[in-house]
Amino acid sequence: MTRKPPSGMVVEGVDFTRYAVIQCKPDAVQRGLVDTVLDRIAAAGVRISGRLDLTAQPWQAHVAYRDLLATANRPEQPLHTLLDAAYADQPVTVALAHGEPGLHARLRQLIGHTDPTRAVKGTIRHDLGNDSMAAALAERRLLRNLVHTSDDPDAARRDFGTWYGDDRSLGIPDFDQCAVILCKPDAVQEALVGSVLTRFRAEGFTVTARRALTARAWQAHVHYWDLLVDADWFPDRDIPACLDAMYADQPVTVALAHGEPGFHDRLRQLLGHYDPTRAAPGTIRGDLGNDSLTAALAEKRLVRNLVHTSDDPDAARRDFGTWYGAHHVALLEPSAPPRPRVPSDS
Repeated sequence: MTRKPPSGMVVEGVDFTRYAVIQCKPDAVQRGLVDTVLDRIAAAGVRISGRLDLTAQPWQAHVAYRDLLATANRPEQPLHTLLDAAYADQPVTVALAHGEPGLHARLRQLIGHTDPTRAVKGTIRHDLGNDSMAAALAERRLLRNLVHTSDDPDAARRDFGTWYGDDRSLGIPDFDQCAVILCKPDAVQEALVGSVLTRFRAEGFTVTARRALTARAWQAHVHYWDLLVDADWFPDRDIPACLDAMYADQPVTVALAHGEPGFHDRLRQLLGHYDPTRAAPGTIRGDLGNDSLTAALAEKRLVRNLVHTSDDPDAARRDFGTWYGAHHVALLEPSAPPRPRVPSDS
């Protein structure tokens, strides 16, 4: 029987001097500030990948704040009860930050002092925070300060294992109840990804596993295989060239939508007609789109209509393999670290 590896050492092959985990806390999610927080970090020159929306389990909060739990001296109200109240079964978003050695200190400076009322102007907690240590103490709860980042490489290793693990949050989807949402390059360029995904949630769909990535030509070819195979139906446009121009090396965002069996048709109805000028009011394309088939034909390009969802379970399976990877765990960002391998204990 092999010995258990040293604590926190099961994630191998990753240089955590260059990686940190960003944890957008439940208050950031509840206030709709996750995109703003991550945009602020990216604007500071920190590259972000591997965004994951999940529901926090009690053990994850206990591990993430293990140092506080081990040193807490609050007999009148144990810290673990405050952690459970703040985190257990609450939505959080995590993402990977990567940069040069010294990244961790830069991130801590960027987010600011623990107490938003003491954070320096220009930091995330000062500019976006609305809580204070005084209020938290008076109400006997944890301070709500939006975001945490790994303190150092050892903490980054532990945070990665805590929040990402083996990516079981994705599991193996039941494609009768799962579809891929593709927010196209025009949605990203017009900063409409958040608005688009909010529309899905407002209709009662659960949205998880959001990923921002750079599309490869092959992904567009696989995704739109039917357009390529039936290219003779489009004699007015060079479909392969149009796909490459729209997608190759362009930013896209993907996410998973979950619903009851048969919900793929409901998703397509929510999108609206592929020509935004013909999409009904109340649909995403009708309300947010600003292109037309007429303009696309005149310019010999594809229509920019913001978003695609899987047509049916078979399409969802193919879309998942195309944009997420067939093994469910690979992040398509090439700079993302490999998944951890946990040695057998026997």
